[in-house]
Amino acid sequence: MTTAPAVPEAGIRAIPSGGPLTGSGALTRLALRRDRIMLPAWVYVVVIGVASNAYTFSKLYKTASQRAALVASGESNPALLFLYGRLNGNSVGALTAWRYGVWGALFAALMSVFLVVRHTRGDEEAGRLELIGSARVGRQAPLASAIAVASLANVVLTALLSAVLPVLGLPVGGSVALALAIGSSGLAFTGVSAVAAQLTSGARAARGLAIGVLGVAFLARAVGDSAGASGPSWLTWVLPLGWTETLRPFGGERWWVLALPVALFAAGTWLSFWLAARRDHGAGLFPDRPGRPAASDALRGPFALAWRLQWPALAGWAAGYAVMFAVCGAAAKGIGQLVGTSGGLTKEFTRIGGQTAIVNAYLAALMLLGGLVAAAYGVSAVLRLHVEETAGRADPVLVGSPGRVRWGLSHLAVAVTGMAVLLAVAGIATGLGYGLAVGGAGGETARMLGAGLAQLPAAAVLAGVAALAFGAVPDGCVAIAWTAVGLAVLLNIFGQAAQLSPWVLDISPFTHVPRLPGGTVGVTPLIWLSVIAISLCMSGLAALRRRDIG
Repeated sequence: MTTAPAVPEAGIRAIPSGGPLTGSGALTRLALRRDRIMLPAWVYVVVIGVASNAYTFSKLYKTASQRAALVASGESNPALLFLYGRLNGNSVGALTAWRYGVWGALFAALMSVFLVVRHTRGDEEAGRLELIGSARVGRQAPLASAIAVASLANVVLTALLSAVLPVLGLPVGGSVALALAIGSSGLAFTGVSAVAAQLTSGARAARGLAIGVLGVAFLARAVGDSAGASGPSWLTWVLPLGWTETLRPFGGERWWVLALPVALFAAGTWLSFWLAARRDHGAGLFPDRPGRPAASDALRGPFALAWRLQWPALAGWAAGYAVMFAVCGAAAKGIGQLVGTSGGLTKEFTRIGGQTAIVNAYLAALMLLGGLVAAAYGVSAVLRLHVEETAGRADPVLVGSPGRVRWGLSHLAVAVTGMAVLLAVAGIATGLGYGLAVGGAGGETARMLGAGLAQLPAAAVLAGVAALAFGAVPDGCVAIAWTAVGLAVLLNIFGQAAQLSPWVLDISPFTHVPRLPGGTVGVTPLIWLSVIAISLCMSGLAALRRRDIG
């Protein structure tokens, strides 16, 4: 006697079973569509950064004697070795690999981290993977698609660099080696970030873990390069960023080094799939730390909550500021010798720094850079309001006694405080680095502290733009805020070189900040910038009070 096959109830469609990777192709196409703006932007930044450095070196250092003098200055300066690594020749290609090889690899690694975490742990935390999992999609398909997208991005990045650099006159072999060094670093951190997404239970924790590994890789490489022959130079070989320079593009390539990042990518990919098959949905291999049964007295207001949410990010930014600006400050001692071989490079420093004394121009350019990056932090801190609203976490807060204005003001206060902390760290670290190198650390620290804090009103204006955009145009606030930051960077770094009109340059608030140290201190522009920043923030809070939440 045979039994008839089971017939699904009316209105219910039977979903055929599949393997763990079922639907990977469809999810990959969906991820590429979602990243159609962010992904080309990442690739463009890296390619243009490497290509522009190659073009700049070919124009600023036209003779072999000029390049040899630059190499001698770079090899004798531990701060420059810390920042950029060792030099493997004095050709234009070798200088390009020295100046942007490690940093190009760093940006490729960051691109991979953000892509993988976004499409794995980020989507899982937001509940999108649970919805996708109800269809004919395998358990490990999202992880496979995320790795595929990040790998494809690094392949495209490598191909573009391999095509662009020879057009600029660099040898084909060295160009391909540099492109592979940068792209393989991105592949290595694709594997690292895939593992991090399985270990943690939140997207922010996964990004923090992967970026922490990246920070350790940078420090290991930097210490190994700057320690000298008697120091732990073996640290350069430990982690991927060191492999970028040990490949030696344009300096006698060691092609076998490429096996190291590829092996790390393969091991990370295998381990991430193995871990993904053994954890629960929505949970990580690292258990969540249980919180207190009741909030402490210090966490009973919107300001305390905003600080609790944002202080880990601020601590990470501050640590990065302390290391980078201390090293850059120490490099100021030899900046005159470094740029003395190139009149064009001296002109660039004096243009950005706003004065003729090369050391002061270099330090002022550092403070301008610190102000621009601090503004980026301030914008991200203000846009945390948008994250809280879209994730539905703003509703439980606003149900209680705190009103919308206090809620918004709490995050604005954290943003301004954080920018002030970062600029103070930048000034103090730069002053200590430079002062300890030349003597008189106390005086230089005080001078650079004032130069750093002078950037705060301009940075606050960009944070105010983000606040106004969040209050008035919540759907477009992210694009508006980051466009304002990008416009300020372009105008202040490239505006004068492009010979833009003064009224165009005046659009950026940083154009009106005194170029310190060494420049004339003007109080009036700082007051006006502060008034504009306060007005923008108040207008944003007023708009937030009138519109619907969510």
